[in-house]
Amino acid sequence: MNIRKKIDDIRSLRLITAVKTPYLPNGEFDLEAYDNLVNIQIENGVEGILVAGTTGEGQLMSINDKVMLIAHTVNSFGDKVKVIGNAGSNSTSQAITITEHGFAVGMDAALHINPYYGKTSMKGLVAHYNSLLSIGPVIIYNIPSRTAQDIPPSVVEILAENPNFVGVKECVGNERVKMYTDKGIVVWTANDEESHEDRWEYGAVGNMSVASNLIPGLMVKLMVDGNDHLLNLKLMPLFDWLCLEPCPIALNTALAQLGVIKPVFRLPSVPLSWERRVEFVELVKEIGREHFVGENNVEVLDDQDFIIVDRY
Repeated sequence: MNIRKKIDDIRSLRLITAVKTPYLPNGEFDLEAYDNLVNIQIENGVEGILVAGTTGEGQLMSINDKVMLIAHTVNSFGDKVKVIGNAGSNSTSQAITITEHGFAVGMDAALHINPYYGKTSMKGLVAHYNSLLSIGPVIIYNIPSRTAQDIPPSVVEILAENPNFVGVKECVGNERVKMYTDKGIVVWTANDEESHEDRWEYGAVGNMSVASNLIPGLMVKLMVDGNDHLLNLKLMPLFDWLCLEPCPIALNTALAQLGVIKPVFRLPSVPLSWERRVEFVELVKEIGREHFVGENNVEVLDDQDFIIVDRY
């Protein structure tokens, strides 16, 4: 496929699920559960899958495991959905390696966070991203709450001149989204609680969503079918619940309580408290069990039901 056509196709994606990576009791990938999750997303109309992002706990994977999961997703679902691989790292060399391998196994685009902890200058940011943009289509990911460094518009506007620049996954908020969309820069929000406004009022093309792991059909209605203020209000308590602890702690807890993944956590993540688990069951009842993934009854898991793995 022509590279320009590929980039245009990616820019049209309205709902991309930052998919959860399920685990077996020994901490290894549960590919059967993973495939089930991705199939449910596709069946409900999700247009893209983000593999090994923060939600998928790519930070807890080796390079080989991350590339394997991207390859598995492409081979199993690449004819039905666009596959975006998280290739970000605070090491430019490592980010290049993951990106090259990801494109070699067929991913459609790479998602790249800015270097965290060992932060660089604005000039360094441009150089870092230009090294990656030389390889293939890149989506820039700006989430200062995790990196402790904002990628300012001045940097993004320079990078947007590169033909392999796809767009920005932006977490700063509505006004930043509008600033970019007014200039013709494609933006996905990464904040479910802001996604409806960003999509229908501020010009975002769509959402890279955490909540769609749980309610893909409703998120398609919210991002694709049209402005639905009442549905957005109905889902807001769930969006808030998912943010009670750093992502994906609440999501992992929820999917386990729905019975679609095994209740296995890789440290340093641990399940939400009993009180929060009870709240989730109530949320499912209020929104409607039929809108959530899986077929089992939702239940409140006890502490002893969870398996916590410290070596993986």
